[in-house]
Amino acid sequence: MLNTVTCFVRSPWYWLAMIFTGFAMEGVALYFQYVLDYGPCVLCIHVRIWVMAFILLGIAGLLSRKSRFFSILTSLLTVAAAIGLSERSWMTFAIERNLIEGSCTMGAGLPDWFALDRWFPSIFEPWELCGWTPELLFGITMAEGLLLTSALAVLITLFTTVILIRKA
Repeated sequence: MLNTVTCFVRSPWYWLAMIFTGFAMEGVALYFQYVLDYGPCVLCIHVRIWVMAFILLGIAGLLSRKSRFFSILTSLLTVAAAIGLSERSWMTFAIERNLIEGSCTMGAGLPDWFALDRWFPSIFEPWELCGWTPELLFGITMAEGLLLTSALAVLITLFTTVILIRKA
């Protein structure tokens, strides 16, 4: 079983799955924004940035998978991206559930050298204040779904990084 998982992680299919999952998550977010008219808050924008990082890392991993060094480096960066996604997902969930005192502004809070909200406003511009996320399916809110997805991302990326580091 572990050999099968190891073969999958070292194949292009792992990185393609990461790219596909990232595009699917971005697609769901844009569907909720433009079709169902649920505008994103600044935390949602930060989540989108982390998901975009997964897509870019998936592309980098796909292109560099034959190099052990770059494959491990890319995998370590996916762990960092998963942790960043988890932190933003937790903040979104905690504010929605009033577990922490907090709110957010209408500005994305991005530096001028990384002004995605100005460069790509249709994707990265906040429309709403934080505090509420729409329901996805079966009573699960977007914040709950993000929290679960990001926790799985941390576990999977840690596991796959260990597999890649382990000598074949």
